[in-house]
Amino acid sequence: MRRRDVVKLLAGAAIGAPYRVAAQTAKTYRLAMLTTGPAFPAESPPVNILLGALAEYGYKLGQNLEFQSYGADAQLTRLPQLARDVAASKADAVVVAGWPPTAAMKDTGVPTVVAVGAGDPVASGLVASLARPGGNVTGISDNAATLSTKRLELLKQAAPSIRKVAMLWNKDDLGMTLRYQASAVAAKSLGTAVLPLGVAEPDDFADAFTAMDREQPDSILMVADALTILNRKRVFDYATAHRLPAIYEYDFFVRDGGLMSYGPDFKESFERTASLVDRIFKGAKPADLPFEEPTKYLFVVNLKTAKSIGLELPPNLLALADEVIE
Repeated sequence: MRRRDVVKLLAGAAIGAPYRVAAQTAKTYRLAMLTTGPAFPAESPPVNILLGALAEYGYKLGQNLEFQSYGADAQLTRLPQLARDVAASKADAVVVAGWPPTAAMKDTGVPTVVAVGAGDPVASGLVASLARPGGNVTGISDNAATLSTKRLELLKQAAPSIRKVAMLWNKDDLGMTLRYQASAVAAKSLGTAVLPLGVAEPDDFADAFTAMDREQPDSILMVADALTILNRKRVFDYATAHRLPAIYEYDFFVRDGGLMSYGPDFKESFERTASLVDRIFKGAKPADLPFEEPTKYLFVVNLKTAKSIGLELPPNLLALADEVIE
């Protein structure tokens, strides 16, 4: 197994981290989190990262910080009411994961910070521009076109004979639909045909698998949102049974059994989210805080999964990996 050197990583993070001044105030700040999927409990990895980073700024849970998590359990129709619940809680800021909860919070008046998964906030109408959002939303974004091209290039390096890629995404999520569209354009530029498989409900995955049986793609790219994340093992099982190489957006897919992933590092994203929350707690307005892009991306490969589909990954591809799971 090949991993980055832990000491080097920690040292690099320390060098690159901003100077943090502890919050000196008797005020208790209320922080909410709203996601399309299940509510993240305080002990979950993303919240642990977020609260740990906020503690470095002087915000301590149970002392001068309260935290409340809300989740729609992949039922998008629940989001408007959940957004109203967040506003009624008098939250000083809300951290969101995904485009639908961001859109739901946009006009509530609660300062909103995107941690991950909202797609292109300008193209989807969340903000006027990345440099000056001009509304009540800021956070972390990424360049879908660049990432989509990279993912497909890695997929073709893993299996050069690929000619048709099945793309799975939640068609009811505008942010992820735009990401799918960027992926489709990237695929065509690389000479790869696309089999579009938009899903909106868990039952739609059976229809997607039937379409793949009929059209017979030779690879899969899945766009991550709550719906596809909750149904990821069904996709893993299909890919394994049909010996299809697949690439995903985040490393936890690979740790759970997916073949490969390339995307932003969750740890960095939630640490930088904490920095934006700190600035809002100190009086900054989201309208004046530019959307930031991730600076760290992870390419992770699962050799056990590769073996299960009879795929021998080339050494030059493995050399690019930040982590190889055996």
